[in-house]
Amino acid sequence: MSSEPSLAPSAPSAAPASGATGVQRAAMLLLGVVAVAGLATSILLWQRLGSIQEQLARQSADAGAQSIEARTLANQALDMSRDVSARIAVNETRVSEVALQRSQLEELMQSLSRSRDENLVVDIESALRLAQQQAQLTGSLEPVVAALKSANQRIERAAQPRLAPVARAIGRDIDRVGAAQVTDTAGLLARLDDLMRQVDELPLQNAVAQAAATRRMNAAGSRAPEGAAADTAPLPWWQATLQRGWEVVRDEARQLLRVTRIDRPEAILIAPDQAFFLRENLKLQLMNARLAILARQYESARADLASANHALGRYFDPAARRTQSAATVLQQAQMHLKGAALPTLDETFAALATAAAGR
Repeated sequence: MSSEPSLAPSAPSAAPASGATGVQRAAMLLLGVVAVAGLATSILLWQRLGSIQEQLARQSADAGAQSIEARTLANQALDMSRDVSARIAVNETRVSEVALQRSQLEELMQSLSRSRDENLVVDIESALRLAQQQAQLTGSLEPVVAALKSANQRIERAAQPRLAPVARAIGRDIDRVGAAQVTDTAGLLARLDDLMRQVDELPLQNAVAQAAATRRMNAAGSRAPEGAAADTAPLPWWQATLQRGWEVVRDEARQLLRVTRIDRPEAILIAPDQAFFLRENLKLQLMNARLAILARQYESARADLASANHALGRYFDPAARRTQSAATVLQQAQMHLKGAALPTLDETFAALATAAAGR
């Protein structure tokens, strides 16, 4: 009986021990499950990270390849843009050349498509200008008259109403050219040459003996008709000789003392060496006038002849016949040169310009 009460309390103590062991086992199992789950999760995460790294590596490789390709394409695009720029520059140059050629072709076509009347106006104007130049070179009006008549005939054959003013202007110019006087250039030059040869023989005002002889000859010539009218009978030879001797002695006696009014002192006070240069200067003036006439510079020729005439009347004896003859030649030459200018064709040229501007 005593042993049974001692055995009854030991059974409950064994039961808690076995329950604690089950809890521990469950906890260990749970920890194992958690550990397995964490390990599985870690493995999955590691695999996932590896795949992400591989994907990133592939993407970086693809990005590098694409960047290289993009760089290559950019270089190709830059080369292409350079080629295109060069081609555009070449095309612009060709376009400008084509435009220039087109403008030249248009001008050529316009010049080739000029009408018959316009060509006629141009031809007539050029022919008249050429004839005018020939007239200036030759001193004859025949080329101008022939060109005007030919132009009038061509206008009549054309029978164009708008060329009627040109025909009227040509008719008026023909009448004016036909009424113009042409100077005898050859004869005028010959007279100037004779005058240049006579310059050395012209007496100066300071040549006293020659001037006295000239006045005595002029006085004898003026008294000859009166003596012939008063004395019809001729004088004996001895009486005529005595009379001439008396006149010579009387004139010489009068020349011993002279009272003379000098209007130009510079003409009287010229030295013999200065007289040489005076004659040479007069020759140069006449030669310049001659050259001006040959060059058709009539204004310059008239100025040289006027200067020569002034020097002739200032320094040379005006009572001498040679001086008077030279002065007459100079005056005649000046009168001829006043009408020596060739008539111009201004009216015809104006009508041609008006007709040409009307196209």
